[in-house]
Amino acid sequence: MTTIEISQDYGYVLAAAVSTFLVSSWLGARVSPFRKAAKIPYPYEYASYEQVQTAPPQRQKALDTFNRAQRGHQNFNENHLSMLGSLFIAGITRPKLAAGMGLFWSVNRVLYGIGYTRGGEKGRYWGVGWMLAQYGLIIMAGKTAWDVVMA
Repeated sequence: MTTIEISQDYGYVLAAAVSTFLVSSWLGARVSPFRKAAKIPYPYEYASYEQVQTAPPQRQKALDTFNRAQRGHQNFNENHLSMLGSLFIAGITRPKLAAGMGLFWSVNRVLYGIGYTRGGEKGRYWGVGWMLAQYGLIIMAGKTAWDVVMA
């Protein structure tokens, strides 16, 4: 039987996890003004391609920006769970490194959300460092799991 001992430094991992909840809330709240400007009512998740293409130029920009804000938030949601799982697992053996990568992930998710709405066609590449942090955490989590299995 393997016993897992959590170091006091695991608190940093928990703090990094909390930062992701704040980013998620911010991204969700950030979509609302874009939705209002685009005049897309609930429950519609996005402006359709046809809506964007047939709109006058000013409304077209509002619809496109809303779609980008919504997509940035949705992309966060798609990646959040695997990031948190890998953060919690990796943090068992390397808490400070995992926490640092978790915080780096959060900061880059903010940059990604801003870039997606302000950076034009290449804006979604702002904050692309979140991918490096996430894949690094997944690798670290795999190594931690391997170490536990082999112990």
